[in-house]
Amino acid sequence: MSIQARIEALKVRHASLENRIADEDRRPRPDKEELGRMKLEKLRLKEELERLRTTNS
Repeated sequence: MSIQARIEALKVRHASLENRIADEDRRPRPDKEELGRMKLEKLRLKEELERLRTTNS
């Protein structure tokens, strides 16, 4: 997989997680543990995206 393809795949996963986080947060009683896990995963994806973008530049 090329770096650009990896970046695009990470962007899709990041956006998907963002939507899942928003959905969970809107629930009457959101699962705080699940929210924390998803936010941590989203942060890791963002960090990997940034790393790949700087490597690709």
